Amino acid sequence: MATSAAGPVLIVGSGLIGRSWAMLFASGGFRVKLFDIEQQQITNALENIRKDMKLLEQSSSLKGSLSAEQQLFLITGCSNIQEAVEGAIHIQVNPPYYVPLVELVPHPETAPATVDRTHALMQKIGQSPVRVLREVDGFVLNRLQYAVISEAWRLVQEGIVSPSDLDLVVSHGLGLRYAFIGPLETMHLNAEGMLSYCDRYGESMKHVLKTFGPIPEFSGATVEKVHQAMCVKVPDDPEHLAARRQWRDQCLMRLAKLKSQMPSQ
Repeated sequence: MATSAAGPVLIVGSGLIGRSWAMLFASGGFRVKLFDIEQQQITNALENIRKDMKLLEQSSSLKGSLSAEQQLFLITGCSNIQEAVEGAIHIQVNPPYYVPLVELVPHPETAPATVDRTHALMQKIGQSPVRVLREVDGFVLNRLQYAVISEAWRLVQEGIVSPSDLDLVVSHGLGLRYAFIGPLETMHLNAEGMLSYCDRYGESMKHVLKTFGPIPEFSGATVEKVHQAMCVKVPDDPEHLAARRQWRDQCLMRLAKLKSQMPSQ
């Protein structure tokens, strides 16, 4: 049966994100305590984890070198907080199973060695940790995401593009490129290096950026317009939303597999 490399790791909360973290640490050989105040929540979570791991194993998408049964053996539930914290490594619940990014945001008084250990731990379980050097509202990913959402909203609100076509611009345009390289490397490659890019396109970028409008309200007629467009594609009842999320996760799973097979640069 599977043996643990370290741990136990304590996951507080047995919802979707908590389950994802439990699966990730188990894939790295860690014993995991999944805590929740409701025993039924824990029971449901463990059953969902079993189903997810079996499906991942059947599709050859299970992370780590252990089998699904070996990983499941490493995960236990706990509804007693005193019992849960005994000897545990505490990890804040954050990204789901299919998105490996982890933002590490240490307190100014956090010892550098602690950050280094956490960074190494995240790498060990197959995540992609980044060091946020100074805390900022929204951290890094959300700030980039909100910048895209803000301009996307303005373009729809001002009648420049429809909601469905806006999503197409990202899913069949920017998104394809950014799945492999970020915006800064894109700039670097789209000219003879970064200095060349900024010299060639800096003024035109500033000209366009000056046309960006104020922060949207995300309400009123525009939100109704976007909502109706989204519901044409994915009705907002639980069944359709769950099916679309499952499709999304399968796409992310296949993309992650493709990225793992690409030669590292």
